[in-house]
Amino acid sequence: MFEFDQYLGFLAFLTILTIGFWLMIFLLTFVIPYWLGGNLIEFFKERREAKRAKRNE
Repeated sequence: MFEFDQYLGFLAFLTILTIGFWLMIFLLTFVIPYWLGGNLIEFFKERREAKRAKRNE
């Protein structure tokens, strides 16, 4: 079967794989939508301010 060092390597591999999986899930479900939403809000604020500045000239 496995020797002890192979067993530790296998556990390290599974740990890294699991951490990577959950990190990807976290990034795709929270970080990226938060980043895109913030950018869109800032973009619309800038456009609104530009329209106000143009109207008040």
